Order: sequence, then C-alpha cells, then structure tokens
Amino acid sequence: MAKRVVLAYSGGLDTSIAVRWIQEEWKAEVVCVAVDVGQDPDTTPDDWDTIRARAMAAGAIEANVIDARAEFASEYVVPAMQANALYEGKYPLVSALSRPLIVKHLVQAARYYEADAVAHGCTGKGNDQVRFEVGTRALAPDLEVLAPARLWGLTREDSIEYARKWDIPIAAKKGKLYSIDENLVGRAIECGEMEDPWVSPPDDVYTLTRNVADAPREPRDIVVRFEAGVPVSLDGVEMPPVELIPALGAAAGEYGFGRIDMVENRRVGIKSRETYECPGSLALILAHQDLESMTVERDLMREKARLEPRYAELVYDGLWFSPLKEALDAFVQSSQEFVTGEVRLRLEPGRCFVAGRRADHGLYDYGLATYDAADSFRHEDAEGFVRLWGLSVEMWSRRQRGLGSGA
Repeated sequence: MAKRVVLAYSGGLDTSIAVRWIQEEWKAEVVCVAVDVGQDPDTTPDDWDTIRARAMAAGAIEANVIDARAEFASEYVVPAMQANALYEGKYPLVSALSRPLIVKHLVQAARYYEADAVAHGCTGKGNDQVRFEVGTRALAPDLEVLAPARLWGLTREDSIEYARKWDIPIAAKKGKLYSIDENLVGRAIECGEMEDPWVSPPDDVYTLTRNVADAPREPRDIVVRFEAGVPVSLDGVEMPPVELIPALGAAAGEYGFGRIDMVENRRVGIKSRETYECPGSLALILAHQDLESMTVERDLMREKARLEPRYAELVYDGLWFSPLKEALDAFVQSSQEFVTGEVRLRLEPGRCFVAGRRADHGLYDYGLATYDAADSFRHEDAEGFVRLWGLSVEMWSRRQRGLGSGA
C-alpha cells in the first residue's frame, strides 16, 4: 500500500473525509491538491483559504491550491469549443474538461512530493473515476491510483456523520444534498430530488442563469470576435478567454439562457439525470459554429461535423490523453486557420441566437449569392452540371427501376 498519496481535493464532502479515511485505513500521508478551474467566488460557499484550511483540519500534511484558470480556458476549453464539442448534442463537458487538467497537476505534485500514489473521491458509478484513472495512467503509468469512495460503503448521510466525528468542517447539509461541480464552462448539479427524472429541477439550484420570467424584456445584442477560432473580444473589448467566457456567460445567463436538463449515458453503462447551466460556453459554441459556416470549406466543414461528436465522446470518456484525441486536435486546429471574424448574438428571454456574422476571409461571395443586378453567377453552366450530377440515377431509372425483386 502507498505511503504517501496526492489527493485531488475539491473541498467537498467526499474528498474531505477521504483525507482522514486514507490516513486511518491505509496509514498513508496525504497531500491535497486543489485546482482552481474557475469556480465563481460569488456562487460558491467557500473561498480557497477556507478549502485549504479544511484539508489541513482533515489531516493533510500539505494542501496546495493551484490557480489554473487561464491554462484551463486556453488549453482545454478553447480547443473543445473549436471542436464544437457537445456530448450527446447537448452537454458542453463541464466536469469532463477539467479532469485532465487536474490529473496533469496531480501527477506533477506526485513527482514533487515523491508520492507513490494519487487518489480521487469519485464513486464507483460516476464518470470521473474513469477520467482520473485513465488520465493518470496515460501520464504516469507507474503511479498507483486509489479510490477510497469505491470501498468505504458510506451513504451521503454516513459521510456527513463521519465528517462530524472527526471535526472536519464541511458545507453539505442533510436537508440539501445537491452535488455541484463548477468551473469556467458552467455548473453541473445532481443528487437530491433531481434523481427522479420526472421532477423539475428546483429553481434555487441555479446561480448562473435567471428564471426566464425575471429576465430583461428588452433584447440585447453582443458581438463576439474570433481570430483563428479563438474568441478574443466582446463588443470590441479585447480580453483573454479566461475573462471572456464568464463575461459572455453573465450576459446570456441574465436572459435565462443556458440551462440543460437531460438524461445522459454515463461511461459505466447507466443512464443518469443531469442538470447543467452553461450560458457562456453554449453561447460561445453557437457563435463559433456559425462563423465556421462562413469560413470553412464545405467538405472540410462536413467532415469536421461528423467528427465533432466523437471528439466530445473522447473527452467525456476520459481519453483526453490518447492518440486519437491528439490526432483530432491536429485536424481541428488545421480547420481553424481562417475562422476569423465577428458574430452578433441576440439575447432575448430564454433565448440566444445568431443575428449576424461577418468574416475577414469568408467564403461567402455576395456576387455569387445575390439575385439582383450584381449577380455574377454563370447560370449557363448549371444545365450541364445538373445533367451530369443526375446521370447515374437517370440510367438507374431507365434500366432497372421497377425490375428488381422488391418491385
């Protein structure tokens, strides 16, 4: 058994009691690593000093907080946005995107502290266990990966009592058992009454999005500029992705846009009811996808659209560090060379949609598209093109249609 363990620490219930449990059951020292990936200090109950103090109170020999917000935005969120990655067509990978970054810093800490194992607080039926363990084995196959929550057999109520027994200060209460994960991409909310897929999510679980009934009545336009597929400004104000994503999210969330309520397929084979709010990331993907329609050549765009669901599946399934993911990254990056321009998003109560777009090197040509006097399309070329395009089905109709066994 490991002698020193680096634990991915969130400050939540499971990882807080995991610090003490690892010490008591496995007699190992615990170093806690908490990674700041953009949890909103205005909507989370604890600041990082409190979380670090909680880890030390639980018995950690050291507790580090790593500010990885800019790294997360530029190296994880933006590449996924460029791939228009939505798992099962809906979910912009809130938790899944942050896990490989956390794994990277876990492995670095394990090397620094000369640990022989890393650990996480994931249960046996969740996706995050896959992401932490597969990611760690991809980066550091020599490290042991421990999962105490798969072994201790504690219910959430049991865990709260365990924390009380060891005087571990926690935020979870028996009467409100939501599990929340938050970062720059958005918030994931589960547990409690929402485990019944028939029950509507209570309005008080949302913090990034207003109720549509309370949204402003007057529409608002907001312009997003991209350069080579990277978002660089809002309404002409330049800002890095780490600032732009939450700023766009605040604007879209004010109008009640960005809530997701879905039943998704977890990697372990079960269906799970999940509730998310992702106003900024969903609005950004919407704008980016639209700009691509003006700037990416047809066949490239179609092939990219075919691969985008696979990209999202790889990230969701914990394969960020994999040969296929690296190959898809190279493909996506190549496709972004001319994705430069502006998209005007219109916000209305409960809605965000594209109201206009313009590109620096777009493939849209007014002379070819218009039907007015400026029309430069060679209409006389169409007759031969259409005849040749339909020649194969014409011959099928003349020679075979109606003669087959299924006629």
